[in-house]
Amino acid sequence: MTGSEKQAPKPIILSVDDDPSVSRAVARDLRRHYGESYRIVRAESGPDALDALKELKLRGETVAVFVADYRMPQMSGIEFLEQAMDLFPLARRVLLTAYADTHAAIDAINVVDLDHYLLKPWDPPEEKLYPVIDGLLDAWRAAGDRPIPHTKIIGHRWNARSAEVRDFLARNRLPYHWFMADEPEGQRMLEAAGLDDRTLPVVITEQGQPMVNPSETELADRLGLSTTPSEEFYDLVVIGGGPAGLAAAVYGASEGLDTVLIERTATGGQAGQSSRIENYLGFPDGVSGSQLADRARRQAEKFNAELITTREAVALEVNGPVKTIKFADGTSIDARAVILATGVSYRQLQAEGCVDLTGKGIYYGAANSVASECEDEDVYIVGGANSAGQAAMYLSRDARSVTLVVRGPSLEASMSYYLIQQIEANPRITVRTCTEVQRAAGDGHLENLYLVNRNSGAVEEVSAARLFIFIGAAPLTEWLDDVVARDDHGFILAGPDLKACSRWPLERPPHHLETSVPGVFVAGDVRSESAKRVAAAVGEGSMAVMLVHRYLAEA
Repeated sequence: MTGSEKQAPKPIILSVDDDPSVSRAVARDLRRHYGESYRIVRAESGPDALDALKELKLRGETVAVFVADYRMPQMSGIEFLEQAMDLFPLARRVLLTAYADTHAAIDAINVVDLDHYLLKPWDPPEEKLYPVIDGLLDAWRAAGDRPIPHTKIIGHRWNARSAEVRDFLARNRLPYHWFMADEPEGQRMLEAAGLDDRTLPVVITEQGQPMVNPSETELADRLGLSTTPSEEFYDLVVIGGGPAGLAAAVYGASEGLDTVLIERTATGGQAGQSSRIENYLGFPDGVSGSQLADRARRQAEKFNAELITTREAVALEVNGPVKTIKFADGTSIDARAVILATGVSYRQLQAEGCVDLTGKGIYYGAANSVASECEDEDVYIVGGANSAGQAAMYLSRDARSVTLVVRGPSLEASMSYYLIQQIEANPRITVRTCTEVQRAAGDGHLENLYLVNRNSGAVEEVSAARLFIFIGAAPLTEWLDDVVARDDHGFILAGPDLKACSRWPLERPPHHLETSVPGVFVAGDVRSESAKRVAAAVGEGSMAVMLVHRYLAEA
């Protein structure tokens, strides 16, 4: 499970009896004695009870005790308990019988592992009912069954889409519980949903609604994220939800601008996936990227900035003082000013076999949802910058070994000194310099890597359970082609850097973070020659808002 804790629902005691008067009497006596700590649910037929159990299973609730009448016309109590056990195998089982049916109750002890049978009538309950249920509840609690008040994901360890869904929920700080489809509880979940393992991944909401291989937009809509801007016109539109974009949203909204932030996946950006940032001002003990992103998001919402997820900007149009942002779904919004904070993405590793095994042992970044499964594994990391170093330190807690594969002759050129020291002192981490991944191989998932030494050309085959890739930084700016000036690598030019491109249309010089389009600013890693550090991105995001105010005052 990941995400914040939530109050668990009460465990359930379920009674089923086709005689309405008996059903009400059982529920009344149970509610009187156990209602404070347990929810009492009653049904008047076996099929109705099974339907209710499937809904409870999908919602993540749990059943402590079944109390079923033996003689029911559609389905006997024993038949009901046989099927109910498939959904809640840890629940305790009681059969209500008449004196003439005691032989059936004795047989049920062997058929459904019956815990107890009660003769009707059970009056007084203080003597005949409650002591029995008390003992069964004690045994149930000792078995460790608990409700799961979160979204459930049923998938496969080496299913790429399962990994993507887990990563999406984790990065958006949506709590979930992960079930393997080939394990008993995952199979019970699929059975309750009427599905099988050919439909993976399956996501089941807290309300018990199953979704088969949902898109990120479907997940966001169903799980309560904001996906649609509430207005058509804003003072400020921020594109990108990394540190620069979140800082811009905080400062824009706090200083009175009607502000919306548009993020295509999850707030936090690449920094949000960092296991620990130790050189960020004000956090001497370090802070995880997820924690930093969550605090920034809540701070932006505190000042009434709108945060929109799973919306991808595909075009920027300039119509005089109005800037129009168009989205992939055909909708658009207008603004007086825009801050581009789209960040960068990891470059794709051009090694044979990587494409086929992505999500099946090969991952870009190191999402906590996957990193938590690396216990006693030999894992490899490609990259030599801070993000790779932070991942190495984090993974080394549980992995048997961590190997950093670095193209250059050392780490000094791209990694902070404090991280290099930590890596050198960690006995589980090995650094292989002047090395590249030539090929990845495995049957359905990563099993082996072929590493080539750049100096000698020698190739070595190694066993590898996981490969995490942190190479380079590709700017996400293709959608701005022919609109704003960019350098040869696609990073956005701004301020003084615009002198060489002759794209600036006004007599006044551009503001420091202003692009070739007046009123459109850039902040963070997507800016040409940026520092590629979290603190620098935050500073640029806040500074860009100050320049937006200056631009609006001039307009």
